[in-house]
Amino acid sequence: MSDTKTVESDRSGHPAPEHAAFASAAGGYYTQVVVVFTAVLLISNICATKGVQFFADKHAALGPIQLLPINTDGAFFLFPIAYVIGDILSEVYGFKATRRAVYYGFGMLLLMVGTFWIAIGLPAADFYENQDSFRNVLGTTPQLVLAGLAGYFVGQFLNSVTLVLIKERTKEKHLWARLLGSTVAGEFGDTLVFCSIAATAIGIHTWPDFINYVLVGFIWKTLVEAMILPISYRCIAFLKKREPSYRPRERSALYE
Repeated sequence: MSDTKTVESDRSGHPAPEHAAFASAAGGYYTQVVVVFTAVLLISNICATKGVQFFADKHAALGPIQLLPINTDGAFFLFPIAYVIGDILSEVYGFKATRRAVYYGFGMLLLMVGTFWIAIGLPAADFYENQDSFRNVLGTTPQLVLAGLAGYFVGQFLNSVTLVLIKERTKEKHLWARLLGSTVAGEFGDTLVFCSIAATAIGIHTWPDFINYVLVGFIWKTLVEAMILPISYRCIAFLKKREPSYRPRERSALYE
């Protein structure tokens, strides 16, 4: 009886591997950063369906601009983090990689909205007493969905393109200028587009309220990025030092 071990063959005629085959996972921190980026987007878009007003009993105006009360939404404290992460992605990985992250986030937002729509439409059990509450919280109107997706797309692309364009001129110098410049462009585009579409859906119907809504959102998000600039610096330095593939690239490669 032969001691030779019989080796099975695959369909191509080559010997079958002795162990199960797996693809090697990509190294680096890109995946982890994109996961956090996408999570912030999903949570923010749920919280943004709530209209929030501070100093409701106060009234102050500067010409056509309403100063008080302050109108915003339930995601005002979290959503700016998405732009901080977007800056980190653009600075370390470039526009191409950031664009891919934007596509991932867009796809997950669509999946979230579709899942909510199906879950709301499913027949509620007799013992489930929160169907109306479930619908009110998660049943975002098409207007808000459109506002979130449009603002997200415009803002993130403006943010990434602006940062990369500035970096092509400044190279590794003046990081603060890239971070703040891209934030101003991205946050203004996102806030203007989102507020223009979503304002009436959350109860804003007058021009003073609308202008207040846009300005408060834009100024607040920009200030948040400025305040946490030291954290952004540390995160970017950490990734640049630990990403072995971080190196100068040709201009064309940044936009493929």
